[in-house]
Amino acid sequence: MLTQLTVSNYAIAERVELQFSKGMTALTGETGAGKSIVLDALGLSMGGRADAGAVRHGAKRADITATFDVSNIPEASDWLSRHELDDSDDCILRRVISKDGRSRAYINGQPCPLNHLKELGGILMDIHSQHQHQSLLRKDTHRKLIDEFAGVETLAADTREAWKTWNQIRQKLLERQQNADEAEAKLQLLRYQVEELDRLALDEGEQALLEQEQAQLSQADAVLHNSHQAALLCTEGETSAADLVRQALQQLEQLPANVAALADTIEMLGEAQIQISEAGDNLRHFVEDYEADPARLADVEERLSAIYQMARKHRITPEELPELHQRLSAELAELDGGEGSLEQLEAELANQHKRFDELAGQLSEARAKAAAELDLRVAAELAQLSMPNMQFITHLNRNNDGEPAPQGLEDVEFLVSANPGQPARPMAKVASGGELSRISLAIQVVVAQTSTTPTLVFDEVDVGIGGGTAEVVGRLLRTLGDNGQVLCVTHLPQVAAQCHQHLFVSKFTEQDATFSKIETLDDQGRISEVARMLGGVDMTDHTIAHAREMFSKGQATHH
Repeated sequence: MLTQLTVSNYAIAERVELQFSKGMTALTGETGAGKSIVLDALGLSMGGRADAGAVRHGAKRADITATFDVSNIPEASDWLSRHELDDSDDCILRRVISKDGRSRAYINGQPCPLNHLKELGGILMDIHSQHQHQSLLRKDTHRKLIDEFAGVETLAADTREAWKTWNQIRQKLLERQQNADEAEAKLQLLRYQVEELDRLALDEGEQALLEQEQAQLSQADAVLHNSHQAALLCTEGETSAADLVRQALQQLEQLPANVAALADTIEMLGEAQIQISEAGDNLRHFVEDYEADPARLADVEERLSAIYQMARKHRITPEELPELHQRLSAELAELDGGEGSLEQLEAELANQHKRFDELAGQLSEARAKAAAELDLRVAAELAQLSMPNMQFITHLNRNNDGEPAPQGLEDVEFLVSANPGQPARPMAKVASGGELSRISLAIQVVVAQTSTTPTLVFDEVDVGIGGGTAEVVGRLLRTLGDNGQVLCVTHLPQVAAQCHQHLFVSKFTEQDATFSKIETLDDQGRISEVARMLGGVDMTDHTIAHAREMFSKGQATHH
């Protein structure tokens, strides 16, 4: 629950620090005193939209900090743990808004994206405002409320995702059907191209090996001639290398004296004579065994020609042909009986339609059950709010065409009948402003009773209500506060008299500057404020006595 709110330089509030407790807290004060500051500041702490006008005139920035006790809120604790922001049982949301309109967000002292404040804030607090009266005229609000009341938000989201997937497949199928001729022509071309590449059956690196072999085969005559000449120069003829080395060796061996300095040279010439003889033998054997293979050369050149021609046809290098073959084969497989084929898409569409029907059917069943329960509970609240003849109906209008829709199998609309015997019609066409206010409050109170959100805020939802009905409204809000924490801005003394905690908002002027002040009232202060709300500025003894009686009754009623 909310335990503390600190506001600095926001609107006309220079510095406000409030402590909150469990139960129902009422905020009252004269019109324009700044009651909305508290709720607007809470909204900003939960990621609401901010602008430069929020900063108090003359200040550089507005600073808002809301502290919550999350020790009994497992969902919030889990969220903080997942985002590695868990620190203690306290959770601190902070928003700093500069005078140029930019803002920064923090959770437990760590900078964070604004959407994190919204996510976590939605777990910690729910704000019901009088502006929701207008949203209650929209069908999407009706559907959202019934899904929340039924506790099927996840199922509704899964149903929307199932519809989204179904619609994507349907659009793809329609596109394929509309372009069937073009697709068939593309399919035929792909088949022809892949068949050509299949016949070519080019292996990775084969072209380089073939080119190397071609170079050798095409120079067979030159290889044979040069090898034969090399053999002659090595060992055959009087002027062969072997004979010349032999003669040089003989000259040194016939020296008249043993010259030690030439010993290594003589050894080297002896080794050279042996190596030249061996090289000559190898060349002679090579020449005798070497045969040119014109037939193999023809085959290699024919194969290379086919590779080069295929590469030119596709306007790529020969080295890129294997990758092209693989890519075109995969594309053909996708279009020809694989993913993306008409048959496959039709099967996928049918399967997704079946999944949607299963989810939407479960959703419809839950909505129907929740609608009956909501109608009974809202009717009971309306009776307490002096509208016993007002009939409230949650109408589930089944889709006639049977096609999947993002909202499921039906539209949801709240209908009312103001008088017995009259057909139920949309609220906007039947309810007056005051009636709409009370219907809105009844719905919000019922939905709030099943809400898991620990802190509920009601912003002037009692507008247009008075007399005994106002006392009932106070009891409803007090009952909600008994089970959690409720904050409400009210102009009704009957409501304020029943709260657990009373905050009074006022404003004053000092040195040509306007300030807002918020203080927690004691029992005597609460009686005085209830008297002001009853009788205005001039309070008589009778007004004060009436206020004391109303306060005592409001507090005693719940004990």
